[in-house]
Amino acid sequence: MLRVLVVDDQFLIRSGLTALLTAAPGYEVVGEAEDGEAAVRLAAATRPDVILMDIRMPGIDGITATERILAAAGPGPRPKVLMLTTFDSDEYVFRALRVGAGGFLFKDTPPDRLLAAIATVHAGEMLFSSGALRGLVDTYAAPAAARTPRPGLDTLTPREREILGLVGAGLSNADIADRLVLSAATVKTHVHRCMSKLKLASRAQAVVVAHECGLAARLP
Repeated sequence: MLRVLVVDDQFLIRSGLTALLTAAPGYEVVGEAEDGEAAVRLAAATRPDVILMDIRMPGIDGITATERILAAAGPGPRPKVLMLTTFDSDEYVFRALRVGAGGFLFKDTPPDRLLAAIATVHAGEMLFSSGALRGLVDTYAAPAAARTPRPGLDTLTPREREILGLVGAGLSNADIADRLVLSAATVKTHVHRCMSKLKLASRAQAVVVAHECGLAARLP
């Protein structure tokens, strides 16, 4: 069972998501929160696998709440956060990536795709609505002249740097495995080591770091 925390300031949306997850096999709703402050409290109390997080809420917004939740999770397993919004804004996407969110999806996404998205994010893959990353890195990632070494970057092996670059290009573990003629398990291990050394909370965060450090691969 995937344990899910639902966070949205609108009762109808929150209750609709809860009803959908309750009816779907393999999902359990462990709590509902109507704002970011309640989300932080409930995440600590219930330790969900995945959090469906509204971005724009009164008081503490979803991005700030995500940052606090992931910081409080410590070195152990951290919940995966799937941001839900009605706004297709590069600024929101980039801020969500920076704090460790694993996905970005519109609230009008069909139920079957939403359920699949939860499973995808829980598995550690990135997931974004169509067009959400278009132009994002070119607009917001630091230009080459402004790049500064990230702590831990010099601890990566050449293979880890190569794989981080391919993660930055948006490739999945399976795609990277095919490209480098490695097993998916080996790629997963390298990705995990990269994230651990760089103290990253999500694969999506690794994309930002790869671009900001100039490692992201440019694929044909």
